[in-house]
Amino acid sequence: MPGITIREARPDEHRAVAILFRLVRERCLPYLPRLHEPAEDAAFFRDHVFTECTVWIAESEAILGFCAFRPGWVDHLYIHPDCHQQGLGTALLARAQAAEPTLQLWVFQQNHRAIRFYEAAGFRLIEQTDGSRNEEKTPDARYRWDR
Repeated sequence: MPGITIREARPDEHRAVAILFRLVRERCLPYLPRLHEPAEDAAFFRDHVFTECTVWIAESEAILGFCAFRPGWVDHLYIHPDCHQQGLGTALLARAQAAEPTLQLWVFQQNHRAIRFYEAAGFRLIEQTDGSRNEEKTPDARYRWDR
């Protein structure tokens, strides 16, 4: 990953992270409903993600990926679509795995690429749901990793 820096995000980067979040969801997860406006995404990242989670970013000239995690959970791991399969997700997930002895996460069942990625990183399926408990109302699955 020449030219890529992995570092902890600064609080003022919440807007750039929210923009990347929306871009990845629109390009890679087109089956998800669009529930919020960009300003709502930015407020969510500012008021919740950046206050409740540790956020690490991968950057070159711009933010190319991020991982937001808290004790026991990976809440978000998103990589710019043009940067998939370059090791950014692995490097970011490694920060969470180094910090926590156990991690869980939710992934949409249709997100086969992410499921393969998490299983390759040692996560195992715990449960699948019909999506009635998530905001998107889209079937998801909970995975767990133990050091």
